[in-house]
Amino acid sequence: MANPTLIFSDIDYDQDGKQVDWLHLPHSVTRSAYGTIAIPIAVVRNGAGPTVFLMAGNHGDEYEGQIVLAKLVRELEPDHIQGRVIVLPASNLPAAMDGARVSPIDQGNLNRAFPGDPHGSPTFAIAHYIDSVLYPMADFHHDLHSGGSSLRYVPFCSMRHSGDAVPDARSLAALKAFDAPFSMVWAFAPENRLASAAAARRGLVSLGGEFGGGGDVNRASLAMLERGVRNFLRFSGVMANATTEDPGDAVKGTRLMEVSSRGHYVYAPEPGLLEHTADLGAEVQKGQLAGLVHFVDNPARQPVPCYFRRSGMVICQRHFGRVERGDCVAHLATDC
Repeated sequence: MANPTLIFSDIDYDQDGKQVDWLHLPHSVTRSAYGTIAIPIAVVRNGAGPTVFLMAGNHGDEYEGQIVLAKLVRELEPDHIQGRVIVLPASNLPAAMDGARVSPIDQGNLNRAFPGDPHGSPTFAIAHYIDSVLYPMADFHHDLHSGGSSLRYVPFCSMRHSGDAVPDARSLAALKAFDAPFSMVWAFAPENRLASAAAARRGLVSLGGEFGGGGDVNRASLAMLERGVRNFLRFSGVMANATTEDPGDAVKGTRLMEVSSRGHYVYAPEPGLLEHTADLGAEVQKGQLAGLVHFVDNPARQPVPCYFRRSGMVICQRHFGRVERGDCVAHLATDC
């Protein structure tokens, strides 16, 4: 490795069985001169087979994936699989423990830090370990997100176009196998520092998703996500196919949608209080009113409107009532 990681662990990735331990990132501070940030990790292996890498807590205030993967760590045993499953349920641990999108240590957004830097701040060192150590071991990858504190989503699973037709076709097949009610293709991808972009550069079959939001835990999203993760493990070949004893995992079908342009997004034109004028999940038309920004410090002033710039389904809305100019108010998805 040209730039070796500073993270160390007692985990043996090639050992059969179940290991639950920590990745130790050296972090020297006043209260602990030789301390580490201890990031939990689990590895379940049973002989030869594919490797599936599951991660959550990329953003610390996105909880559904963290809960589902913590349950998986407790429940998954070697005799359930053929191959290897690597689980990182709180990838950016400082952010997860703070319940915040970014790390309280360095204000780092892990999903904007790839490919990372082994000698950088903690967030970039974590990104480097994932990109340079975990991704090369994996064949399949799933990064579980939700809208976090500031956004609410209609829950969906997703993939991101990489520009390479072969892995994109395999990721699309995995997306359909996950079998969420809604499936999203991110066809508009100006940001290349995301975990999903890094996974694509490594040639992995890679999925993502937004499984809730608003800073709470949605029970329906949890159930859908647990079912979908099992479907993903089956698709990878690491877990046996469903049986007649498991009818709840029968394929139900998905609505395939995409976000393909900046025009899918609506932004606040002024700072103030946001009143949504369309419901989450609604079908809207180009030019339709998306929201009104009110000015309680100057109540005689008329609210400023913001409009949808194309037709589609409201897949995401801002959760916080107060906005600044440039905040994302909502975004749409359109049928593929």
